[in-house]
Amino acid sequence: MITRPPTVRDAGGGGGKINRELVLSTALELIDRDGVGALSMRRLAAALDRDPMILYRHAPSKAALLDGVVETVLAQLRVDAADPDWAAQLRAVARDYRALALAHPNVVPLLVTRPLATPLALRPRGTLRPLEDILALLTRAGFSGPDALHVYRAFIGFLNGHLLNELQELVDNADETDDLLRLGLHRLPIGEFPLLRSLAHALAAYDGAAELERGLDILLTGLATTLSRPA
Repeated sequence: MITRPPTVRDAGGGGGKINRELVLSTALELIDRDGVGALSMRRLAAALDRDPMILYRHAPSKAALLDGVVETVLAQLRVDAADPDWAAQLRAVARDYRALALAHPNVVPLLVTRPLATPLALRPRGTLRPLEDILALLTRAGFSGPDALHVYRAFIGFLNGHLLNELQELVDNADETDDLLRLGLHRLPIGEFPLLRSLAHALAAYDGAAELERGLDILLTGLATTLSRPA
């Protein structure tokens, strides 16, 4: 179950007590509405009806603020490290991760890039919790520590790539009914890209949920084979 973090409205507007959780949840609201580029300490302070300098007690820099927003979103992701069916648990985590991304599409670039911008030990603890829990899930399932880390990287890399692809607009001309024209693939020379052009219908019929499940089938089947292979 995904729980909603508190917002400035929950705190009664400008008269409520300001804390880090409220600062981050309000920043998330602004990003959801206007995008990452529109977020600034001044706009955030205005939304909270506070002096901008007060915010630096809870987020000492813009980078720290963005890391905190990522932490706020990932705090809603639950991993059952004790689940005896590791593959089913990873599938459930993938579905929940996608649901969070679809609820906060403007945050997806931060989910992908912010972990790469901060050394592992300096990241907010909440952003490391899913990693720790997935490592615990996998090592209990029989993966070695290094292999569990490889699995995690492959898993998260697949999820982030899937989400970036799903949230990207593929339609070139929405008024066209022919898939080749609708996606603009007619511009590609047929002699150079025959296969890509032939897949116009499959590309136009893209279903994010179904694509996620198919990708997980391939990924988890491969991981299961790796786990069962003799040392």
